[in-house]
Amino acid sequence: MGPAWLLNIALLAVTVLAMEAGAWAVHRYVMHGWGWGWHRSHHERREGLFERNDLYGLLFAMISLLLFLVLPALWPPLWWVAAGTLVYGLLYTLLHDGLVHRRLPFVKPPRRGYLKRLVQAHRLHHATRGREGAVSFGFLYAPPVARLRGVLRARSGS
Repeated sequence: MGPAWLLNIALLAVTVLAMEAGAWAVHRYVMHGWGWGWHRSHHERREGLFERNDLYGLLFAMISLLLFLVLPALWPPLWWVAAGTLVYGLLYTLLHDGLVHRRLPFVKPPRRGYLKRLVQAHRLHHATRGREGAVSFGFLYAPPVARLRGVLRARSGS
């Protein structure tokens, strides 16, 4: 494996990490801010297979496709940046939509480790009504559950 592969893998890995940071910010400040109109459906009981919030997924998939079309023309290794956005989208779909919200047929919820913490943290995200006061805005990173519970307790005054 030569230096070109190391650069490619580094570009992909850094992009996935950057996507989590960007997704946290978009979730916190757009989806729970001016973009609440689409995201609200994600915090309500879903009827049927799709929810209005899925429009965000379609928008981000189109951006990822656009990156595949544009970035490699600027510098061929940037294909790996586009690939990183795709990998992040797949991880989001499997872990957030599939495992956490059970929109994919996973057999049973995790009983320990990182995946259990991810599920618990996102359930705490949904513990508040409406768009204000929520915790844990990441999709692949989950802060410690005890810390999230403490923040929610402090905000509720109990």
